[in-house]
Amino acid sequence: MSIESTRGSAQVEWRVDRLAAIDSTNEEARRRALAGDPGGLWIVAGEQSAGRGRRGRNWVSPKGNLHASALLIDPCPQARSPQLGFVAGVALARAAEDLGAAEVRLKWPNDLVLNGAKCAGLLVEGLSLADQRMACIVGIGINCARAPEGVGYPTAVLSRDDAGAIRASDLFERLMKRFAEALDLWAQGEGFAAIRAAWLVRAAGIGSLVRIDDARGRREGAFEGLDADGRLLFRGAGGIEAIEAADLWISPASDGAPSTAASGSLAREGPA
Repeated sequence: MSIESTRGSAQVEWRVDRLAAIDSTNEEARRRALAGDPGGLWIVAGEQSAGRGRRGRNWVSPKGNLHASALLIDPCPQARSPQLGFVAGVALARAAEDLGAAEVRLKWPNDLVLNGAKCAGLLVEGLSLADQRMACIVGIGINCARAPEGVGYPTAVLSRDDAGAIRASDLFERLMKRFAEALDLWAQGEGFAAIRAAWLVRAAGIGSLVRIDDARGRREGAFEGLDADGRLLFRGAGGIEAIEAADLWISPASDGAPSTAASGSLAREGPA
């Protein structure tokens, strides 16, 4: 095992453990947390044999794609921990933009899409430790070389606007920097308004017709934005309501871009 050290924007020292292969970077981060790791750790794997998405579903993890998880210990009050999905989403979008993918958009609660197709997902998980501390794990999976097929929704490889490739190693270097900056901006939740604003600037489907499916059933309406806590603002027949957990579909755009779907509870989706 070889662990590198780097520094974030607030002079926080981050360690990076690069592995050729692992079952799941999120699962490895969980093991490290339970073994007493102090946090501030990125785990990056060349490939995963048991990468997972929401509800334990398989996340296709071939070589060439980016598979990474950040381990944080007590990063915020527990009630604010779901906001980490938005923090990571903003960081990922900014990292992609840095490398020439200016057309990427963020899809509630925490997918990255390109021309309506999913090219990355996030999974935020938490666990309570024996010493009463809280571990938060932010898993990020990005299609840099290959996009999965037959998964029930459009997928894409993340690429520059000129269709040039973005290497996983280059993207991770930018992601580390942007994640540290976003954590500083977020300030343990005190700065969520700034993160929310940065997320909304890049939001997919604002004002669009959407369909949601939650405990109240399936219904159509408009995506009006996010409330102060990051919940989806949905305008339906009964007016505006704040949705914390739902399956969400964005209707096809007028330019012919494919529709996308995400099944979500607030900021806890995606791969790891």
